[in-house]
Amino acid sequence: MAKGFVMLAVSFLVASVCYFRRLHLYSGHKLKWWIGYLQRKFKRNLSVEAEVDLLSYCAREWKGETPRTKLMRKAYEELFWRHHIKCVRQVKRDNYDALRSVLFQIFSQGISFPSWMKEKDIVKLPEKLLFSQGCNWIQQYSFGPEKYTGSNVFGKLRKCVELLKTQWTEFNGIRDYHKRGSMCNTLFSDAILEYKLYEALKFIMLYQVTEVYEQMKTKKVIPSLFRLLFSRETSSDPLSFMMNHLNSVGDTCGLEQIDMFILGYSLEVKIKVFRLFKFNSRDFEVCYPEEPLRDWPEISLLTENDRHYHIPVF
Repeated sequence: MAKGFVMLAVSFLVASVCYFRRLHLYSGHKLKWWIGYLQRKFKRNLSVEAEVDLLSYCAREWKGETPRTKLMRKAYEELFWRHHIKCVRQVKRDNYDALRSVLFQIFSQGISFPSWMKEKDIVKLPEKLLFSQGCNWIQQYSFGPEKYTGSNVFGKLRKCVELLKTQWTEFNGIRDYHKRGSMCNTLFSDAILEYKLYEALKFIMLYQVTEVYEQMKTKKVIPSLFRLLFSRETSSDPLSFMMNHLNSVGDTCGLEQIDMFILGYSLEVKIKVFRLFKFNSRDFEVCYPEEPLRDWPEISLLTENDRHYHIPVF
């Protein structure tokens, strides 16, 4: 009887241990699930990520021994040792990422308005194109993935441009670098506000193209990049530029190289781009525009394919 009692007690003890062990594993699994869920729920969806070590990023992204992989590793080493770029900020990959990369740096560096924006109220530019210059075709403007909006275009554009003006003024007025960085993290985690800012930048580019086109019609000297733009069949005037190129930005494609020239010209910034896939060629390091004015501020981007851009940190 004693032996039977001991065996029963041992069996009960073993069963209890197994039960509590399973309960512990189940509880741990559920706890991890809830922690992951809450982190995903409340984590900021930053479209511009925090700085990471440049060479560590390269080692993670470019493994293997293919010719392209070796080229990319050499290009990243060039950035690190010769250009003294120590970190990189990854930018969300979509068809706005070139605009995002440029605007993030303008705001984070506290760069001021272009000179021409200081002389004009940019909020009134949509109406100016329609009433002063007769550009009623502006109603065919598309807001990225959003298609034709007809009579709503002017109100939507005005709100976008007004937001750009407000945000730019606020960032430019902050002298503390860390505070600007914190505000950038907040702004660039709000997809709706971002979308409006990028559409405002697209419109600013369109406005500048229209202004230069009017100057060209009066035989004035215009920058060479605009002569190249208007020499193409698909962008021979502002309407065709908008319909064939600008309307697709944010939807089916990003900025082309000539668009980068126009963006730099419109914002009066020198955009230096390290094109890593062009390493060991004269096109490895390019500037948009090629001949910026000497007092224009400079921002830098890096790209592995001319489609998606990241932000180098010196």
